[in-house]
Amino acid sequence: MRAKTDPGSMYQAPVEQQSLGETTMQFSCGHRGLGNQFSHLYRSTEATSPYVFVRRFAALLVFASALASTAYAADTIRVGVSCPMSGGSSDMGISLRNGVQLAADEINGWAGGALGKKIELVIRDDKADNAIGKQVAEDLVREQKVSATIGICNAGVGLASLDAYQNGKVPLLIAVSAGTPLAERLAATPDFYVFRNAPRDEIQAEFLVREALKRGLRRIAVFADTSAYGESGLSYVKKALAEQKLAPVSVQRFPIGVTSLAEQATEAKASGADAVLAWTVGPEAAVIAKSVARQKWPVQIFGSWPLSWRNFIDGSGPAAEGTLVAVSFVQQAGFQTRNAFILAYQKKYGTGVIPAPMAAAQGYDAMMIVYQAILQARSDEPVKIKAALENLDRPIAGAVTTYQTPFSKTDHDAISENMLVLGIVRQGQIDYANREDAMKTFSVQRKSVRPAM
Repeated sequence: MRAKTDPGSMYQAPVEQQSLGETTMQFSCGHRGLGNQFSHLYRSTEATSPYVFVRRFAALLVFASALASTAYAADTIRVGVSCPMSGGSSDMGISLRNGVQLAADEINGWAGGALGKKIELVIRDDKADNAIGKQVAEDLVREQKVSATIGICNAGVGLASLDAYQNGKVPLLIAVSAGTPLAERLAATPDFYVFRNAPRDEIQAEFLVREALKRGLRRIAVFADTSAYGESGLSYVKKALAEQKLAPVSVQRFPIGVTSLAEQATEAKASGADAVLAWTVGPEAAVIAKSVARQKWPVQIFGSWPLSWRNFIDGSGPAAEGTLVAVSFVQQAGFQTRNAFILAYQKKYGTGVIPAPMAAAQGYDAMMIVYQAILQARSDEPVKIKAALENLDRPIAGAVTTYQTPFSKTDHDAISENMLVLGIVRQGQIDYANREDAMKTFSVQRKSVRPAM
């Protein structure tokens, strides 16, 4: 499948057939996503030249032969996975793990791995606990000798883990946590090893405030938990409001594990708020929604991406209906690679509904990004993989987007604000809130470059 690019647009719209006069080899496999990664090896606009045709086909055969001849090598390329698979954050952790595993299985099954070695995932449950997360990071770097790690769902766990990866010179690709401080912590370091393909707090806050204002909602009450994630989100919501010469009319804080927010909902209602903006994880967001509903308060609830998790939607019941949430991925039909990812996930894990679709999609994409970096580096050495990540020279077809130079030496964030869409809880599912977002899903949103932090 070829894509036509509009130079004046931020996205690339896929078309089902390549243009006449172009020669493109498509790879057939159960899932087309990985085949797209290899299509660049055999593509030419010089279809009229038999020499070019033969030369490129020969090169492809040599490449495929090299993979096949060493596919059963005894050693593997070890990639760490750190995520919470138990507790209130398990929806995102399990979804992330499954997305990474799906990509690794495709790489191992379709291409025989990378550099003649199978990808071996070293999966650890960090339990969303900062101390355990730090231990996991140290174990993956020092004992397991991973080439890279994918994961980090909780900002606190990330902050506790960064030094292990930085000091050990092992790339960490954060596929879930939106905490802006994770990037800021090492951004001033000339040679930092932390990358991310998740939308950071800052851009989600700006996006949600703008969506509230579009609806004429200006009196915003903020509910934020007291974790590092809640603290970061609150600071950026305040910043986004200040840029509009506004401030929250009410700020309510609460710890993770809270079971009632009746008092806080009463106080926020009394402030005259016409919108509630929630910044917390799924179970606690459900407490917010139910507490607001008990007030019989017809206020619009907005939230950061954890309000797209099943444990928010199921935990809230009818109180979740109509909630608006910032997401990079909605589990609905769209462009080819996205459709293939959804179908493959459902088949592999025997479920129609992904617990945290965005985490699964970003986990899948993270593994594909690491895979491409390994191929480009021609090495499984962490330092070389890191250098390749900063200068990826091939497009990478993912479930969220097709990544074209997602990182640079000074920019380690792959997701920009234009790639976000507004989701809505509708009949117990996440749907598109805006018709234009629903239409955009059939095209690939490209990263919009903004000044580095």
